Amino acid sequence: MRTLRHAVERGQVHHAYLFVGSRGTGKTSMAKILACSLNCERGTTIEPCGECDSCRAIAGATSLDVIEMDAASNNSVEDIRELRESVVFAPVSGRHKVYILDEAHMLSQAAWNAFLKTLEEPPPATVFVLATTEAQKVPATVVDRCHRFDFQRPTIEQISSVLTRAAAAESIEIPPEAIAAIARSATGSFRDALGTLEQLTTYSGQKIELADVLAVLGVADEQLLSAAFDAVHAGDARETLLTVARCLQGGRDASAFMRDLEARARELLIVQTLGELPAELALTPEIDARLSEQAQRIGTAEVVRVLDLIGAALESVRAGAEPRTQLELALVKAASPRVDGSSQALLARIERLEQGGAAIGTGREPTQAPTIAAAPIAKAPPLADSVKDAPTPMQAEPKLEAKPESESEYKPKAESEFKSKPRSEAESEFKPGSESESEFKPLPESEPGPPPVPPALSVGQGLDTLWSAVLDSIRAEHKLLRAFFNEAVPQAGAREDELTICFAPSAAFNKRKAEEPENRRILLEALRRLTGRRYQVTFELSEEEVPDSSGVGEHQLSEEELVARLMSELDAEELSAQGGE
Repeated sequence: MRTLRHAVERGQVHHAYLFVGSRGTGKTSMAKILACSLNCERGTTIEPCGECDSCRAIAGATSLDVIEMDAASNNSVEDIRELRESVVFAPVSGRHKVYILDEAHMLSQAAWNAFLKTLEEPPPATVFVLATTEAQKVPATVVDRCHRFDFQRPTIEQISSVLTRAAAAESIEIPPEAIAAIARSATGSFRDALGTLEQLTTYSGQKIELADVLAVLGVADEQLLSAAFDAVHAGDARETLLTVARCLQGGRDASAFMRDLEARARELLIVQTLGELPAELALTPEIDARLSEQAQRIGTAEVVRVLDLIGAALESVRAGAEPRTQLELALVKAASPRVDGSSQALLARIERLEQGGAAIGTGREPTQAPTIAAAPIAKAPPLADSVKDAPTPMQAEPKLEAKPESESEYKPKAESEFKSKPRSEAESEFKPGSESESEFKPLPESEPGPPPVPPALSVGQGLDTLWSAVLDSIRAEHKLLRAFFNEAVPQAGAREDELTICFAPSAAFNKRKAEEPENRRILLEALRRLTGRRYQVTFELSEEEVPDSSGVGEHQLSEEELVARLMSELDAEELSAQGGE
């Protein structure tokens, strides 16, 4: 807090500060240190003594000059009015009055409006410190009147150093690996880490061992987490359910176990992505080795899918679903993708098949399918290859052995024709330069050309029918644009790649909207998808009325017309009521 130190040293302390940060990062503690620096009996200093009456009163929350207010429970206009009435009084024993508003974002809008004038022009020697975890909920007019400081999450090393100092001050014997485990479980909160240390002293006294830390933090269930992921990787849905049962029999909550599984999946993903175990995830050599080995064995896609399933399960629990059912459902889906109809489950099944892993949902090694002996089927060689290898045209008739009965289907048609002719006639037809020779010449090898361009459609060749399909495609992407074409019909242009869209005289607004670049792009893309061609589209206003393409005003067929249409389209005949079959 370099800025705060310079402000205290130079006597330029601002009248309002905004401390922003996640829980347990020291916002309220920093506000109290600032109050001690301003009111220490030894004078304004960046290093308060902590021994004078003022410092001890501030630390014990008994100072009359430091008022700490919880805005979560005192967020009404009446509470702010009481604060405004007390602000006008001078400090009792110190040099400054400091107001600390914790969870300031919980104040109502009316309370902020009532507090704004006082915050902007406070009495002399008055400092406001607003602490919040959600700065986006604080009005911008308030943020503009404050000096903002963002508190970052502390690292594991920083938390470990605070725990070491606290343990030394309280004469607690604790090994470094136990301190590292506590710091890791605190997830960036000094308050949580110190709270866990206090709980451990109650649990095991002044001498704390690593086993005590693992027991209090619940890390002993790490074996259950590892077993659950091994069962998912093996595709053993039965073992996943047994793991959940063992967890619940041990007194754990299903929702808590889901969050532990989510944390374990995150650790696996981090190790897989970084290629190593980071220091912040290190716990004990045995647990670290198991985590690294599991990260190498389980695929990243499988870990990501488990994260998605657990996230969906937690969301269902928040919506009121039964936690154990959602936990079991997530694990069964993860272990047996065949019971999940989502596209991610299908990709997981394909990945397992490509890797040659265990049979999905069985937990057993895949068995090789038995081979069935079948009679060989003779296949005719390609015509071009057989002729290409022939040295002379007279060898076009190959000599085959053990031909099947159906081989006559593959014989060249010329063979049966020439068997019935005299030898002289057959040889004359095979002379070089004759017309028959061209029938047996090998085809020249050429690269495949571009795919044929589909022919352009005119109104009489299906363009009217295609237009309805184009409108359906537009509706899926832009419903409002589809409405703009209700009074529009297509007309073929002068060239095959030109298309004119005619609007009714009263639809000038629809025409202007259709001509917008983005709407034109959507129309051209729909035409390209359905026809395979790129059209040049122009929009015009027709002098005559255009039929409505929405289908609302279509002519309703009478009963006789409907029966006649069904008979013509279905090739049916009408039976009389008195007729037989």
